[in-house]
Amino acid sequence: MRIKTFLIRFCFLYSVCCLLFISSCSKEKQKEPPKGMTAPVTAASAIKKTVPVQLHAIGNVEAYSTVEIKARAGGELMSVNFREGQDVNKGDLLFTIDPRPYRTALEAAQANLAKDTALSKKADNDVVRYTELSRDQLVSRDDYEKILANAEALRATLEADRSAVENAGLQLSYCSVYAPVSGRTGSLLANQGNLIKANDDKPMVVINQVQPVYAAFSVPEQNLADIKKYTAGGKLRVEAFTSNEDRNAEEGVLTFIDNTVDTATGTIKLKATFSNKDKRLWPGQFVNISITLASYSDAVVVPSQAVQTGQKGQYIFIVKDDLTVESRPVEVKMMINGETVISSGLQSGEKVVTDGHLRLVPGAKVEIKK
Repeated sequence: MRIKTFLIRFCFLYSVCCLLFISSCSKEKQKEPPKGMTAPVTAASAIKKTVPVQLHAIGNVEAYSTVEIKARAGGELMSVNFREGQDVNKGDLLFTIDPRPYRTALEAAQANLAKDTALSKKADNDVVRYTELSRDQLVSRDDYEKILANAEALRATLEADRSAVENAGLQLSYCSVYAPVSGRTGSLLANQGNLIKANDDKPMVVINQVQPVYAAFSVPEQNLADIKKYTAGGKLRVEAFTSNEDRNAEEGVLTFIDNTVDTATGTIKLKATFSNKDKRLWPGQFVNISITLASYSDAVVVPSQAVQTGQKGQYIFIVKDDLTVESRPVEVKMMINGETVISSGLQSGEKVVTDGHLRLVPGAKVEIKK
């Protein structure tokens, strides 16, 4: 009975050892490169080029300045001298309000000034005459002082009249409304024939200045230190793209960093200024923003799909001259726009595998496909 039990245990242990031996042999064979077979791959060469360090965000275009045009004089709107949505220049006549009541008021103020000027001149002559009479004691001291007081009062009246004339002229000038800035007009909110109220809360039209123009955007607060660091060396270049397919960027510079971080979102608000010569950027429009912090020159760059990640870190398959591959560990500096910057482990000009990694082991023969 004991012999039978011993034989059963011996057979079991022998079977296990055989299975382990076969398994280890099969793994060793799998690690060896297949002989006489080539693996199809695609490849690209590592190149040296200048790589920009950029931040990306979604921005919103804002008018450089927005002016609400309101009347400072009331009356009937006689004429509108532009079309809504039209570009206007600074100083262009926009509206004309009925000037007749204000012109009449100006003429009345001028007539009152002329009357008081004549009276003041007469009072000054009386002062000269009464001064001589008072010296000869031909008039009383009281009469002489009345003449002096009358002349002083008329001179003060003249100053008031001049102010009244100036104010009447100013009110008359308010009847012509001019554009304070160059820009584009919005919807017309007051038409010819309407009765306009002075200093009404409702504007007659709104002008947005779109040359230049702002683009506001936000970036994570973690980037604030880098932004402050690089802005100390000069203006940072900002590009704005109107869509994902747009390749013609509007170029501007960073001109504003907000003085506080938004605690709700953990972001900092920035603004860039664009000349907007072609008026491609429009207030309220959403744009893709790219802000360039710095540039790395002579950086070794490969397509990002060439970089693989293993247990020991990141590596790349190098295609050697004999069309065999070598697995080489590399250090990645950054990834941008589908490309990876390699800081060490790779030289410019070396050919790397970009597709077909699953069939590769070190030393395997490859065939490069287009």
